[in-house]
Amino acid sequence: MRDRIKDILLESIQIKEQLLRTSISQIKEIADLLIDSLKKGGKVILFGNGGSASDAQHIAAEFIGRFKKDRSALAAISLTVNTSVLTSLANDYGYEVVFSKQIEALGKKNDIAIGISTSGKAKNVNLGLRQAKKMGLKTIVFTGCDGGEAAKLADLAFIVPSSVTARIQEAHIIVGHIVCELVEQELCQE
Repeated sequence: MRDRIKDILLESIQIKEQLLRTSISQIKEIADLLIDSLKKGGKVILFGNGGSASDAQHIAAEFIGRFKKDRSALAAISLTVNTSVLTSLANDYGYEVVFSKQIEALGKKNDIAIGISTSGKAKNVNLGLRQAKKMGLKTIVFTGCDGGEAAKLADLAFIVPSSVTARIQEAHIIVGHIVCELVEQELCQE
């Protein structure tokens, strides 16, 4: 068991070391897009399924509450938190549209839609990205593996170099935290 623990930790570290070597510019680009959106009165719209839904909620909370500083709230919303909306859309139209219909209702000029899908194959995430693009929103996807269809749909695809869901999610949350810190630092100077 100790060897397996060591292997898991090393695997996670290796992925983060690879991101350190290859992804700094892309992480900065994500932060710059969010800073620009928020400065223009836009909001960050996040969505995903399962663990990615939790990540969407987690990052939205960091923007609205605080990350490191006590400061004014930054506009963000996770599309996974309203069970009445989710269940009515799934029941009446199908689960595939639970994000696209919400983006249709809530998305506005200068917003950024961030889809999170470890495989890039989640139909509802991909339809959400399509709807956002149709409405002129900037789109970002956090994914892994080969990026799937989502990587082709988004304006910017952050692809974690792994096929292990847990390692992909760990990388997504660290990048989410980095972006939160950079956005907060830029927009909430005191």
